[in-house]
Amino acid sequence: MATFKDIQLLRTTYLRGPSVWTYRPILEVWLDLGELEDYPSNKLPGFNQRLTAWLPDLVEHTCGVGERGGFIQRLEGGTWMGHVLEHIVIELLNLSGMPAEFGQTREISRRGVYRMVFRCPEEAVAREALAHGHRLLMAAINDQAFDLKAAIHAIKTAINDRYLGPSTGCIVDAAGERRIPHIRLNDGNLVQLGYGAAQRRIWTAESDQTSAIAEGIAQDKDFTKRLLASCGVPVPEGQIVKNAEEAWEVAQDIGFPVTVKPSDGNHARGVTLELSQEADIKAAFALAEPEGSEVIVEKFIDGIEHRLLVVGGKVVAATKGETVSVHGNGRATLAELVAVLNQDPRRGPEQEYPLDWIDLDKGAVRLELKRQGVTPDTVVAKGQGVLLQRNGNMAIDCTDDVHPDVAYYAQLAAKIVGLDIAGMDMIVKDVSKPLQGQGAILEVNAGPGLLMHLKPTSGAPRPVGMAIADHLFPRDNGPGAGRIPLVGIAGTRHNAFIARLVGWLLQLSGKLTGVASSEGMFIAGRQTQKNNAAHWAGAHRLLTNRLAQAAVIQTTARSILEEGLAYDRCLVGVVTDMDGYETLADHDVLEQAKMTRVLRTQIDVVLDEGAGVLNADIAQVAELAPLCDGEVLLYSTAADNAAIAAHRENVENGSEGRAVFVRGGQVILATGASERVLGSLAALSPAGGQAPDQSALLAAIAAAWSMHIGPDLIAAGIKTFEYQA
Repeated sequence: MATFKDIQLLRTTYLRGPSVWTYRPILEVWLDLGELEDYPSNKLPGFNQRLTAWLPDLVEHTCGVGERGGFIQRLEGGTWMGHVLEHIVIELLNLSGMPAEFGQTREISRRGVYRMVFRCPEEAVAREALAHGHRLLMAAINDQAFDLKAAIHAIKTAINDRYLGPSTGCIVDAAGERRIPHIRLNDGNLVQLGYGAAQRRIWTAESDQTSAIAEGIAQDKDFTKRLLASCGVPVPEGQIVKNAEEAWEVAQDIGFPVTVKPSDGNHARGVTLELSQEADIKAAFALAEPEGSEVIVEKFIDGIEHRLLVVGGKVVAATKGETVSVHGNGRATLAELVAVLNQDPRRGPEQEYPLDWIDLDKGAVRLELKRQGVTPDTVVAKGQGVLLQRNGNMAIDCTDDVHPDVAYYAQLAAKIVGLDIAGMDMIVKDVSKPLQGQGAILEVNAGPGLLMHLKPTSGAPRPVGMAIADHLFPRDNGPGAGRIPLVGIAGTRHNAFIARLVGWLLQLSGKLTGVASSEGMFIAGRQTQKNNAAHWAGAHRLLTNRLAQAAVIQTTARSILEEGLAYDRCLVGVVTDMDGYETLADHDVLEQAKMTRVLRTQIDVVLDEGAGVLNADIAQVAELAPLCDGEVLLYSTAADNAAIAAHRENVENGSEGRAVFVRGGQVILATGASERVLGSLAALSPAGGQAPDQSALLAAIAAAWSMHIGPDLIAAGIKTFEYQA
């Protein structure tokens, strides 16, 4: 069998926003099949069998056939290697725990060269999956070995290194369900939800409403306990100690048994429970000391460990813990029994697992074993139980069992400390009964982990991400949560002028407005950057600016092709023209007709409650109207424009079509048959000079009118707009 040369990956481009392909981030790959252009899948002996042996779940890919096994049908009938690579990458992502469904492969005008895309929310993960998918494909073509397990491990590692943690991810996903956009602000878990002045920020399960003072209080467990006690919240008696000897003395004063723990640790590290012996208490001090700034000895309270999640003053989820033990069979050592225990699919080292692996070298586990007189090498007698861990396993959902009195004290404790999102550690014998006399609050935690509520080992998962999203963006504030009025302008004809004039009119309407244009960045009319900002990075900077109550963003066809839009949706989308295809040959845009696919992106992202503003003097632009989910406003320099006449007569959903045009030197605002004169072209001149041309002025007027800025304010605003190109 002949050996084929590797398929060449000519270029890869990560499109971070809506593009000609889809609304979400994708990796676009240009690949040259070379000699394989003449060898579809049905002309490579054994190829299909080798591929499906490695990836049997390819049978689940419906592909264009629309039914299970659709892609397999395409393989057997003969499909080209670019299409096969698309499905391989998608399946590798699925096997790595990142569901991926969207992909497309299209020929370009050059023989054997294809554009292949697949959806992936993280660029580094997408590139890793592509690299392994490419190697797997060539191995299947040339009948070579391939280590699938290693490839999946590498992709999983990239996911764990680069993707949002489970707590942050569930909040972002919940916000997405409510159509609240998000922007990742760093490589970690700092995320902005919403745009401009409407944004909120989260960092794992902390929000920009989480007080630094409250977080500081929560970190000091002794002070937190004293603060809670002063307000009548049940807490265990305890005291900070300086050394192991003092720990023993305090334990004797408090009364046995006791708990020894760090004053400001987390995740149950350094916590040892139910101690009565001097040697154990001193050993527990040594475990706790490295985990915090100080060590607390407190009265051990008998009961079951619980974690209640309080969000915005309400308990939204609760879990309870269980001790971890193994039971002997008379043959296996303790280490061997624990190895079997660690095979539980719920246990693992990464954040995606609700339970940690049991580490016999961990100090708290060693101390627990010492108290029972066993070692990892001990052969555990048949039926004998060995306790490994008393705490840190809170993963059994009990939300529906929480008594109102228990919830009351959890909510009160969060309010006393001052946290908007808090994890409440409690010891309670029975969570379905009042707290007093049978339990106490042990700790109040800022930035609590959410995984135990998302993936409990038993019981129902709780929508804690949505609870936090609803806390940050209350539903009673109406639709459009996290959004500011955003105008996107695409095309080439004087679009910087249009952007700046629309920004000025929005500013006069009472909204502090930012503009990202090819003439620079402007905030409230003040230029803050002189360099070209009509691209993804410029728009991104504007959308992260907390000052911006409205935004106007200029974009280009090249930016859409190479970066995608910086925003997921806009209130108003303006398309002025279809010019410039001559400069886009490197993107296989070789004729005017192909510009429609590029610039429709600006109209595709218009919100249902928004509007598309289109130049009716260019038929190719006006033909975008049916693609707009919102209202459509047309503008034209000619009163007898046929598209406008049809638009004004076309009544859809009880709404008459709106249009802006010129008749006899007068600018007319029309709604159906109704007309209003805005003013003469001569009078509607910016203070700094004439508008570049009539069409640009009309586009800005139509955009402002689409946002229900009044005609009088539009006319006055144009006259006060100081513009010099």
